[in-house]
Amino acid sequence: MTQTQIGTLEADLINRIASAADLNALEAVRVDALGKKGSISNLLKTLGGMDQETRQVEGPLINGLKQKITNQIAERKLHLEAVAMAARLEAERVDVSLPVQAGPLLSGRIHPVSQVMDELSIIFADLGFEIADGPDIETDFYNFTSLNIPESHPARQMHDTFYFEPKGDDEALLLRTHTSPVQIRTMEAGKPPFRFVAPGRTYRCDSDQTHTPMFHQIEGLMVDEVTHLGHLKWTLEAFLAAFFEVDAVKIRFRPSYFPFTEPSMEIDVQCSREDGIIKIGDGAEWLEIGGSGMVHPEVLKYAGIDPDIYQGFAFGMGIDRLAMLKYGMPDLRAFFDADLRWLKHYGFLPFDVPNIARGISEG
Repeated sequence: MTQTQIGTLEADLINRIASAADLNALEAVRVDALGKKGSISNLLKTLGGMDQETRQVEGPLINGLKQKITNQIAERKLHLEAVAMAARLEAERVDVSLPVQAGPLLSGRIHPVSQVMDELSIIFADLGFEIADGPDIETDFYNFTSLNIPESHPARQMHDTFYFEPKGDDEALLLRTHTSPVQIRTMEAGKPPFRFVAPGRTYRCDSDQTHTPMFHQIEGLMVDEVTHLGHLKWTLEAFLAAFFEVDAVKIRFRPSYFPFTEPSMEIDVQCSREDGIIKIGDGAEWLEIGGSGMVHPEVLKYAGIDPDIYQGFAFGMGIDRLAMLKYGMPDLRAFFDADLRWLKHYGFLPFDVPNIARGISEG
């Protein structure tokens, strides 16, 4: 086919594309030109039967024609779609003179605690931790004894723990005072190595601006043959940086005492306090954020694990307090007042699903 013939075909197709009044007419032009039996498709099929010199001349011309017509069709399609949308918008006008009542997806709110629990679960899952769960009503054994808490420990007393009325000779039941019993139950049900977190509700006899009778905790446990404090420190730093959405955080350990860990450490995170605002990951001050340590050998024994072979670390933090620090809520008691004004202010839309890729708090 001569260059003149290709030019004529090009002009004819461009004219038909420009004259197409709607998307159906444009599609008909596309099929006539680029379909299986289209004019350009037929030209492309002839390239295989040409000698090399002819193909070197005809090939660029035909392929150039195909590309140009493809671009012309795409541009015309965008124009026709815009015209069709404008016509549809003009024809489908809605009377907005009366207010529209917001539906449940816009008026409803996710409680900040539920949102933060989802954030924690996503972060730790990204770090390779599983999510474990256990009952709110526990036995004295799982809540205290298996965690190496002695009989004389103040936490066992009535003024700290919600006990149920005993029934005959059955073991005393209580509302768990921490989520640590989940560690024992999970280890009993499996075999090491373990790497999981246990978020959930906990209960203690306490109530003030920063304490409530029911609150939320997250406990983390990692047990294998080589776990050490360096692994604990890195895990906490990675978690806190992701949760508070900063590039990095610095933490320090302070010696402490917990019956279920040895050694035991309080976790402090670097922060700054300016104009009553706490900023995590910057500044020259420190803020206590939770407790941690290496799992006590006796706890491993209670779970049926040989402490001469395995060791691990554990940590615990208050979920409500983490929510307060991140989202600037000053009073813990407001979390449980069922005040819709507070919930609309601090709550999250159902579409605000935490996501590592785009930012934990950006739904």
